[in-house]
Amino acid sequence: MPEFDLLVVGGGPGGYVSAIRAAQRGLSVALVEKERPGGVCLNWGCIPTKAMLRSAEVYETVRAAADYGVYADNVRFDFSTVRHRKDGIVKELTNGVAGLLAANGVTVIDGHARFTGPTTVDVYEVGPSPVGTNGPRYAAEPTTLRRQVTARDVVIATGSVPARLPIPGADLPGVITSDGAFGLTTVPDRIVIVGGSAVGAEWASLFAAFGSQVTIVEMQDRLVPAEDRDIGVALGRSFTERGISVLTGSTVTSISEAGGLRVAVAGPHAGELDAAVVLVGVGRTPNIADLGLDLAGVATDERGFIPVDERLRTNVEHVYAIGDVTGRALLAHVASHQGLTAADVIAGHDTRIDYTAVPAATFTHPEIASVGLTESAAKAAGHEVITARFPFAALGRAKTFGETEGFVKIIAGQRYQEVLGVHIIGPSASDLITEGALAITLEATLEDLADTIHAHPTLGEIGMETALSALGLPVHVAPRKR
Repeated sequence: MPEFDLLVVGGGPGGYVSAIRAAQRGLSVALVEKERPGGVCLNWGCIPTKAMLRSAEVYETVRAAADYGVYADNVRFDFSTVRHRKDGIVKELTNGVAGLLAANGVTVIDGHARFTGPTTVDVYEVGPSPVGTNGPRYAAEPTTLRRQVTARDVVIATGSVPARLPIPGADLPGVITSDGAFGLTTVPDRIVIVGGSAVGAEWASLFAAFGSQVTIVEMQDRLVPAEDRDIGVALGRSFTERGISVLTGSTVTSISEAGGLRVAVAGPHAGELDAAVVLVGVGRTPNIADLGLDLAGVATDERGFIPVDERLRTNVEHVYAIGDVTGRALLAHVASHQGLTAADVIAGHDTRIDYTAVPAATFTHPEIASVGLTESAAKAAGHEVITARFPFAALGRAKTFGETEGFVKIIAGQRYQEVLGVHIIGPSASDLITEGALAITLEATLEDLADTIHAHPTLGEIGMETALSALGLPVHVAPRKR
């Protein structure tokens, strides 16, 4: 007889949520985690970066306090206090997750899981290392066998790790990933960020706010290339105005030491850049090292991700996979929903996951958020579309708030006027995008949004205003010339 009904390998936002839901469904559940609970999101991603970005936002706000009639003298920041605040938030939340697992009766096993069969794993002891600016987060390979665990079903939730840059000099001291950035004890005076997607753009915002001279090198023709083109262009313009050097259509070919670091760039911005730190944010790879997937018979694709169906089943019966390791959408909230779905399926419920309306948020300044199709994706899918933009500068609440940069863009079908995509750059974008996600989930139309009474004065009413513009009935901006 298996020791547990379900074994979850990995305690991130997918794994711990899946374990809790399965326990609530009456299953006996074990979870193996070699680090603190919460995974990358709580320890190395979502939460710590947002805590530090909030400090940067407060610093910038106080520096501009005179614009609001408030005068503050000798405004400065202390980076060690910024880091200490971040560490406190992370500890509180990870302890909270540990408490929730215990409260739901989940058995948590510390260590590294290695499959010996489809539903059997050996758990090895792993010693954590101090956070550094380069290299792995663990002191050594797992060697000491702690125990063997068997289960009727297994959920693989091991997440992802930062991708390395395959160029000369990528392993030099001072060349870091997003994980390594948390090991910095001072703000670098000059930093080159390789990759202008969400990770690179967020770190660029943070270090620029704290006074670094920041250069972003992005291979595509705009920042955040996964977003709608108008959003990426607007962010590049905003960054440039803030003093961030944006080199799009360019690649880093090598990194060398020359009284610091020297970065060779190819493309329209070819040349060399001097930096104290180079941060590589060029994507993520599945965290499957030394997991023993071959012994479990679990298939992976050419990139190492584990393919799953809409019920999160792998090619092996009784083995499921969720989160970043599936490569479906590398977002914490997607991992959580996959975890809930997998747990319900294992508990005997007929359910499946729907990726139609997956919101994404990037916590740059200004913020970015999106859901649904971009304009180019909608057209490529054969849709004839209506598009409309409404600027925050025309919104009363944005004026009083003191944040008027950016806009909302809605994409809708021409025939039925159904909402296909919502894209935001501006204040509180990450909060505002939920209306767009709900609209797509409920198959709402432009008229539905326009006819919904929104509170005034709020930032949220921008959804109604954008829908009115798309219908050709704008109230607070001038109509388009015919």
